[in-house]
Amino acid sequence: MLDVLGNLEKTHSCGALRASNVGEKVVLMGWVAKKRDFGVFTFVDLRDRDGVTQIVVSEETAKDAHAKAKNLRGEFVVAVLGEVFARDENSRNAKLATGDIEVHVSEILILNDAKTLPFELEKAGSQNLASEDLRLKYRYLDLRRPQLAKNIRMRAKAVKEIRNYMDNLDFTEIETPILLKSTPEGARDFVVPSRIHAGKFFALPQSPQILKQICMISGLD
Repeated sequence: MLDVLGNLEKTHSCGALRASNVGEKVVLMGWVAKKRDFGVFTFVDLRDRDGVTQIVVSEETAKDAHAKAKNLRGEFVVAVLGEVFARDENSRNAKLATGDIEVHVSEILILNDAKTLPFELEKAGSQNLASEDLRLKYRYLDLRRPQLAKNIRMRAKAVKEIRNYMDNLDFTEIETPILLKSTPEGARDFVVPSRIHAGKFFALPQSPQILKQICMISGLD
C-alpha cells in the first residue's frame, strides 16, 4: 500500500470533485474532519483548505484500508486512493459543493496521527465554547477553521488587487527597513540589540518619511 500511494501525487483538492468526475481514480490528501462507523462501512469526511469530500471504506472490498479507517480520529492526516461514485439521490448533501459524489477508497496511508484536540474546530469561536486565549495558544489549529482560512485568503486577494491597481498606475513597490539606525526624536525608541556589533542597537524608524524621500530623490516614484 505504501508503494501504491507513495508513487502517486494528489490529483484533486477535497473541494474539487463534482459529478463530472464520476468513474475517475483519484488521490486525495487532508485532515479527518468526521468519522462515522457503520460496521462494514466507515464514512469519513476528509477536509483540506478547499473543502470536504466524503470517503467510504468497505470491509468487503478494501479489508486493509477498512481496518485502518477504524483507527482514524479527528485531524489525522491521511492520503487515500479511490474511485469517484455518484451518491444515491436520497443521500446527496446540497450544503457541500462535493455533495453529489463520494470516493470509494481502496487504499489509505496515514501520514500523521493526532492527539485529542484542546477544542473542537467546528465549534471554536461559537458562544460558550473555546476561549480566545485557548484558540490563540493553539493558533495553528484555530487557523484550520473554514471561516478564518476564508478570511486570510480574502485578505490575500484584496492585497493582490491593490498591488495590481498600483502596478497599472506604474508605481514601484519598495520594502523599506523595519529596523534601522536610531534617529533623535521626541518619542522613546523601541530598540533591538545587535548580535554582531556589541553595544549597538537597531530601532524602529520614527521618521519613515525619510526613507520615502530618499526613494523619490533617487527617481523611484
